[in-house]
Amino acid sequence: MPELPEVETTLRGIRPHLEAKRIERLIVREPRLRQPIAPETPERVAGCTIRTLSRRSKYLLIELDRGSLLIHLGMSGSLRIVTADTPVRKHDHLDLVLADQRCLRFHDPRRFGLFLWTDDTPECALQRHPLLRGLGLEPLSPGFDGEHLHRSAQQRRIAVKNFIMDPRVVVGVGNIYASESLFLAGIHPNRACHRISRERYRRLADTIRTVLEASIIQGGTTLRDFVREDGHPGYFARSLRVYGRAGEPCGVCATPLRQQRIGQRSSVYCPRCQH
Repeated sequence: MPELPEVETTLRGIRPHLEAKRIERLIVREPRLRQPIAPETPERVAGCTIRTLSRRSKYLLIELDRGSLLIHLGMSGSLRIVTADTPVRKHDHLDLVLADQRCLRFHDPRRFGLFLWTDDTPECALQRHPLLRGLGLEPLSPGFDGEHLHRSAQQRRIAVKNFIMDPRVVVGVGNIYASESLFLAGIHPNRACHRISRERYRRLADTIRTVLEASIIQGGTTLRDFVREDGHPGYFARSLRVYGRAGEPCGVCATPLRQQRIGQRSSVYCPRCQH
């Protein structure tokens, strides 16, 4: 599932090819995504100029001179820039065709993504759209720190891994990055969030930011992949320390890594380094 670094990498990859470009038409081959694409959407966006692109959590926002597009990649979605005459593959559900005959192509095998038009600007949508309002802090923003985590945890009685994956607390920390961040911070993923000290939360906030920034940089080295016809971005090559490595020796102490189900998700951790 694309997580925050993948979405940020996608944003940085497609932005130079879309900003200030005019949309010629929207081709909808399959409207049945997580929410059906409204029949009037192609008419709404045709002829619009793309002003800016931005990200909020795992949502991409494309500001037009009339309204905005809200895109979510779902479980398996991806975006790529291709020429309008590039052969269509199975699960290529949408083409946002530009006046220069390039297009933004939306590929989503599981059809759990979103492609929505709203008449709001992105700024208004952040405050009013039901998918965006109420979201927590961005983990890469100046306001995100250990004080925020410690304060937010005091009235909660859940595992710390579930806590940092709650988008009302902080957005975009998915399963992979939560596991990696907790390992680097030395915190057991099942530890009760209200029983963690302020100082340990400061370290956890720092590690969350470090892990996400490192993954974005890793993805950023292959931005050219977003304009290749194969459409395979390069963000899958990660240096993971615990995720997906149950039974392997810990890279710090050599203790075999363990796996536990926490909140219906698999969590891998070191029983010696994390407590």
